[in-house]
Amino acid sequence: MNTKLTLNDIKVGESAVVDRLLTHGDMRRRLLDIGLTEGAEVECIGTSPAGDPAAYLICGAVIAIRSEDSRDIIVRRKNT
Repeated sequence: MNTKLTLNDIKVGESAVVDRLLTHGDMRRRLLDIGLTEGAEVECIGTSPAGDPAAYLICGAVIAIRSEDSRDIIVRRKNT
C-alpha cells in the first residue's frame, strides 16, 4: 500500500513515525525544535472538544498541533 499519510490521519491512541516535513521557514524550524525529525515516533493522545488542535506525545512532551500544520507532516504507521 503506497498511500501517503499525514499526521492528521493518525487517530487517538495510534502511533506513527515521521517520514518528512513539507513545511518551510519558521514553521519548519518550530517543528524540528519540538522533535519532529525524520524517524521520530509520534503518538496522538487526544483532541480538543472541537477536534482541532490535536495533542501528540513527541520526545516525552505533549504538544498541541493544529490540523493546518499537521497535514504537512508526512508519516507512516508504526509497525506493531
